[in-house]
Amino acid sequence: MVAVALFALSFPVADTLLEKWGALTLIAVRNMLGFAILLMLYVYLDGWTQLRSMPWRKGMFIGSLGFGVGSTLLLVAQSHTSAVTASLAAAAMPVAGVGLEVLLDGRRLTKYFVMGTVLVLVGSLLAIGMSIVDATFGFGAVLGVASTIIFAWGSRATVKTLGGTTDLVKTVVTTAGMAAFSACVYFVFSSFNAFGDQLQVVSLNLMEWGLILVYAAIALALSQLLWIKGVNKIGIGIASFHLNAAPFYVMLILLGLGHGWNWQQAIGAAILAAGVVLAQKQA
Repeated sequence: MVAVALFALSFPVADTLLEKWGALTLIAVRNMLGFAILLMLYVYLDGWTQLRSMPWRKGMFIGSLGFGVGSTLLLVAQSHTSAVTASLAAAAMPVAGVGLEVLLDGRRLTKYFVMGTVLVLVGSLLAIGMSIVDATFGFGAVLGVASTIIFAWGSRATVKTLGGTTDLVKTVVTTAGMAAFSACVYFVFSSFNAFGDQLQVVSLNLMEWGLILVYAAIALALSQLLWIKGVNKIGIGIASFHLNAAPFYVMLILLGLGHGWNWQQAIGAAILAAGVVLAQKQA
């Protein structure tokens, strides 16, 4: 819950920064800064001596494909839509997470798990304020859903493939891959002068640099570390349910910034929470 609440900060912060920065530039800066912060944290806690023995190759592969592609697609989706539209892409997360556990881990679908999943999906639709009649499914939504599915795979692969290492090591090596991917995308497109509107770089004032620091340190580095810890403890299926509360957390953040309260989102979040609890009940 804390990981997703911190992750939710990224949506309103990114909305502000995208007014001046291109999406590919912003995600590259954010991911590289987030990796640097995590690496400094690791060195501070454990020193330099174990860096060579860390599973860099496996971790960077998972991080680049799962979190690098996922985070890049999500921010591009937000640049084409809005913070709320991007956050509602999380509605696909439980289906992706549960599907991966059923296909790859042999998870048995108990009646409580199925009922909990239904409640989570219903709560999510209320939390994001989606109207089935008026709903549209455009290019931005496609990118958002794709990013969510890829992110679910990366989360599961991190805890399954990098077993035997600490959660901080898992987070550091996969975030390295995420940063490397986004940096490569930026340099490739800038070399060919493609997607110029997504590569825009501008001078920022002190407040905007503060937002970037929040975006990288809290909404990425700390959030990602807590997320990996959560997935490691309860699995991607249950953990993914919590991501559907992101629109509700976004609403709380916007409320703190002077926006209004939305009872539909609050009720949806309550139903979602009930679904998460029910899904963890043993048969």
